[in-house]
Formats: sequence, structure tokens, C-alpha cells
Amino acid sequence: MDALKVLQTELSVLKHNQQRVHELSSLLMRSHVLPIAKAGSHQGTKSADQQARLDLMHRLEAFIPASVMLPPRRLMTLLDQSAEFQTDRCLRHSLQNNGIVPPLDPSFLTRDHKCANDDFPCETIQVLTDHEEEVFYCKFSPNGLKLATGGKDHTVLIYDYNPQTMALKLSRSLDGHSHHVVFFAWSPDSSKLAVCVDECEEISVWNVDSGSLDFKISQSTDDSLTSVAWSADGQKIACGGIRGQFYQCDSIGTVLDSKEGVRVQALAYRKDSRSILAADTHHRIRSYILDDEIGQTDRMILQESPDGIMTFTIDENDRYALLNVAHQGLHLWSIEDKCLVRRYTGVKQGECIIHSCFGGGPDNTFIASGSENSKVYIYYISRETPIAELTGHSRTVNCVSWNPVYPKVLVSASDDSTVRVWGPGSRFRPSPSTSSSLASLKNGHDESIHCGNGVV
Repeated sequence: MDALKVLQTELSVLKHNQQRVHELSSLLMRSHVLPIAKAGSHQGTKSADQQARLDLMHRLEAFIPASVMLPPRRLMTLLDQSAEFQTDRCLRHSLQNNGIVPPLDPSFLTRDHKCANDDFPCETIQVLTDHEEEVFYCKFSPNGLKLATGGKDHTVLIYDYNPQTMALKLSRSLDGHSHHVVFFAWSPDSSKLAVCVDECEEISVWNVDSGSLDFKISQSTDDSLTSVAWSADGQKIACGGIRGQFYQCDSIGTVLDSKEGVRVQALAYRKDSRSILAADTHHRIRSYILDDEIGQTDRMILQESPDGIMTFTIDENDRYALLNVAHQGLHLWSIEDKCLVRRYTGVKQGECIIHSCFGGGPDNTFIASGSENSKVYIYYISRETPIAELTGHSRTVNCVSWNPVYPKVLVSASDDSTVRVWGPGSRFRPSPSTSSSLASLKNGHDESIHCGNGVV
């Protein structure tokens, strides 16, 4: 009778779907529950009766305005929205579980969620001192298990990365380069390394596992090839230099196509393995398709002004280009919309060639860059100001590389002849044996490791 009273005195006065209200009134006047519970699996039982009434209530809710009765599962919807909001506000959350964003634990109901500030690349956990002079470039392999570094001593060093200990161990040295190593690119399968040497007409392609030189890319003795990129399918290699050389080769170094008159500052293939983005000396990035059989095409992507593009990189999802611009610092551009999205503050850059990177997991929600003031800056991609400033280097930081598979590790290469490995705080790092770990992390040196938050 209470339910009937609700229908008569509270629902019928709304004058909403009155025929349905009358049908529900007639159902409530039935002498038994069978017509109501006919959809239940256990007719006539108490549980079937309860389920039938619950189903009826859910059906009623669909006809009652939200101002009178809350929609079904409204509380759970609000809790889900709260969890999503708190996850978005926690800048370091996407670094958990190797870049896979985990669900929040129930504590977010009683207090706002925030990941620990030191569960993030914030401290120096290793200093690599194997180079004798300035280190110009560093890059993790696509599988995250190797690191390559190169610089003024004409040498490329290959390190093995151990995910369990977060430690890097020198594996081999690729020697025999004629001048400073200024850039290199990993093949997609992490087996080969294409190395560019300053003021040199050729690119050396090495087998990293064996340490042998596979082949060289060379077209003319007048060339100076200082930039190289592998296509996503591993079948093509693009290379270029500021003297006006721009080539596309197959995977064994045979030149397939060329473009005259493009003074290339930096290169990158897009995901389609056909389009090549090239920054030139006119402060712009254009997209090229080099294929003499179907005809070459090019189109404008972006134009910087008034200063030149020193380097650039694109994210894993092919959405953004991250530029280091002379005298301006770090700029983020949308490739498809062809617009400047954000200018980041903090990075000090004059005419030095500084290489920045995306990182932090598959969505590339973080950005890192070196600087002429000896710091490493880390940004959340949607915020202009840095969320971390890492100190420890004593001279210009030329390059940073975020591990693409294990996003709690970042490395930086500097003119101080060292490569620093940055990781989370000690309570978030594996500790098999504290004394032996510290000895190995210091690479056999006795000095302290100076970190952003103190000294280890």
C-alpha cells in the first residue's frame, strides 16, 4: 500500500507517462508476485521476489526525472569521475607499472590521491664516466635494453640495461670513427645503429650485438651527413646534412632517391614509413615523400621565426613535434594542425645543439630537455613550467633520453664528459645489496654522486 500511495500521490501528479503509471498501479494490486517476477530465474522464491522488485525499480527510474529520483548507479558514476579527475591531476601517475596507468586504490575516497614525488626520475642513480671528452648524444634502444652514447672522443659506447637493478653495464665500444660522433639512430628492432660523424661524407651502420661494421652509406666526397633516421618498418634509411644533401636508402645502404637543395638540420620518419619530416636552415619543417617512381612531393608543416630549429623529435603517436629552437628553447607543435601548441619555460639555449625527448610511457605524457645551465628539465606535456629540475652536471647538457619501455629511468649526456642515469628515490629502487649496489653505481669511483635532492 505504501508503494501504491507513492504512485498515486507523488508520481501521478508529475503527469509524465500516465498510462505507464496506471499499469504499474495495477501490477501492485496483484495478489501474488508471479506476474512481476516472471523474468526471474527462481520464480516464487524470496530472492526472485527481491530481484523482480529491484528490476521494477530500475525500470521506474527510467521514467522519473532526475530532479525527483537519482539516476541508476549515480553514486558509482560520481566515484568513477572522482577517480578519473584525481588520476589526471597526479602528474606522475602514468609512470606507474612501466607506463600503464593503474587504477587508484580505495584511499582516494578519504583523501586526494597523489603519487610520491620521488617515485619518478629525480635522483642520480649512476654516473657513467667511460668517455674521455664531451658526450654529444645518447639514446636508448627501442626495446629499452641498450643505451648508446657518443661524443668528441670519436667513440660510440653500448651499455646493457638491467630492468631488475636499474643499472647500466658497458657492453662494447664501436671504434674507428674519423671525427666527433654527433648523432645516431637505432633500427626499429634494436639490432643496428646508424652513426653520423661531424664533417664526414658517410654514415656507418653497425651491428650492435656483434660490434661489427655492416656497411657505410656514401654518395659523394663533398657530402657532410649529420642526420639520419630509420623508417618504422626498418626497410628505409633517410640521411642528410646542411650542405644540401638529402637521401633515402634501402636497409643495406643503397641510395634509392635523393632531393636536391635541402639543407637538412634534423630528420624523422612518420609512422607510415613514407613521409619524412626534415628541418632545414630556413627555420621550417617540411614533409617529404621521396619516391622517384610515383613522383616526389613535399608540403609545409611548420615555420619558426626568427630563430633556427636546432633539433626536433616526434612522439610515438605521431601527433607532436618537439623542437629545440636557438635562443628560444623548447616548443611543442601539432603536426596535423600545423600550429604551435606550447612554449616551455626554463631551458636555456643559445646556439648549442640540444636534443630533447618525449617519455613517461606509451602516451608520452612527459617531456625532458637538457640546457646550457647544466640542468635537466622535466615537463608534463600540457604544462609550460617544469615539474622537476635535475642538477648534477657541471656543464651544458647536450642530450636526454627517456627509456621507452622502463619509464622510471632517464639518461643525460653532457660536456662534462659524463652520462648520468636518473631514477626514482631509493625507497622505490631495488636494493639487493646496498653496499655492492652503490659501488657498482659509482662505476668504481670514490666520489659522491650528487643528486637533485642531495648526495647518495
